[in-house]
Amino acid sequence: MNTFGNIFRLTSFGESHGAGIGGVLDGFPAGVEVDLDFLQNELDRRRPGQSHLTTARKEADRVELLSGVFEGRTTGTPIGFLVRNENQHSADYDNLRDVFRPSHADYTYIQKYGLRDHRGGGRSSARETIARVVAGAFAKMALRTRGISVYAYTSQVGPVALDADYTHYDPALIESNAVRCPDAAKADEMARLIAGVKERGDTVGGVITGVVTGCPAGLGDPVFGKLHARLGAAMLSINAVKGFEYGEGFAGAAGYGSEQNDRFCPDGKGGVTTLTNHSGGIQGGISNGQDIYFRVAFKPVATLLMEQQTVDTAGRPTSLTARGRHDACVLPRAVPVVEAMAATVILDALLQDRCVRW
Repeated sequence: MNTFGNIFRLTSFGESHGAGIGGVLDGFPAGVEVDLDFLQNELDRRRPGQSHLTTARKEADRVELLSGVFEGRTTGTPIGFLVRNENQHSADYDNLRDVFRPSHADYTYIQKYGLRDHRGGGRSSARETIARVVAGAFAKMALRTRGISVYAYTSQVGPVALDADYTHYDPALIESNAVRCPDAAKADEMARLIAGVKERGDTVGGVITGVVTGCPAGLGDPVFGKLHARLGAAMLSINAVKGFEYGEGFAGAAGYGSEQNDRFCPDGKGGVTTLTNHSGGIQGGISNGQDIYFRVAFKPVATLLMEQQTVDTAGRPTSLTARGRHDACVLPRAVPVVEAMAATVILDALLQDRCVRW
C-alpha cells in the first residue's frame, strides 16, 4: 500500500538512506498554476535542521519535477517528482544492524519481509513524508482556487497544552516560532520543554490541531466513505501518530445531546448554517459547510539517545544506545505533514463530487 487516494492519488517511493524520496501524483486537474516557491517552502517547513529543536541532519530537500507540468501549469498527466538524499550518515546505524530497537518497526518488518533496512528505518522512516508534503502542496494549490484553506499547528507538547480551541488563535502566528504554536507564551514553554528533553537524550510527544476552512457542504460518502474516516486513515498513516479525533471528539462523550447538537438556522444569505460546530464540520460522514477541525496525537519518538534494554535478532537479551541525529519531538516538523494529508483528502473528495468541474 504505497498509494493513497481514489481519484487524486499519490504513489510514493524511497528510503531514508537510499538515493532519494519521490512519487507520482495521478488524477491531478489540468490547468492549475504551479507556484514553485510555495512548493519548496512547504518542503522547507518539513526539512531537518531548521532549528535547534530538530534533528541536526542537513538536507536541502530540493524538489525536482520530472513530468506533468508545462509552462507553469499542470497538464493533467502524472506529476513525477524526486527529492534526493544528500546527508546520510549510515554508519551511525551500524550498531543497530542486529538488534531490535524498542517501539520501532524493526521486529515487525523482519516478521513480514524476512529482512529490514536498519539504516534510519528504511521505508518506515519519517523521511518518507517528503512525498506527502509534495502531494499536499499541489493539493493546496488546487484547493485555494476554490477558496479552501488548510492549516495546522502544535497545540500540545507533553503536558504543555493550549487552553482554547482553534477559533481563539491567529493562524498567521503559527510560523512565528520554531514550535509552530500560535500562542507565543505557550510556544516558549513548549520549546524549553523540548530542549530539556533533548539535552538528556529523551523524547516527548504531543498533539497537532488541523483546520480546514471554506470546505463546501456535500463532500464525503455515507457508510464506508465517510469524510472523517478518510481523514482519520490519512492521519493514522503518518509515522508516530497514535490517535485521531474530530469535532468535540472524546471530550464530547462526557456531554449530553442537548449540549452537543448543532442547531440549524438561516445564514442570512438564503442558505442554512448552524449555531455551533461541535460536529467539526462533518455530519453523517459528509461535510456540512462549517470549518472542519481535528486533533492528531503523536507519541514520543522511539529513538532515545540513552541506553535501553532489548534483544538481538537471535532473541538474546542485550542493550543498545542509539547514535546519530534525531528529533526529540516530531511535532514542529509534523505540522506541514498533517496539513498535507488533510489537503490531499479534501481535494480527492472534491474531485469525487461529480458536480465539480475544474
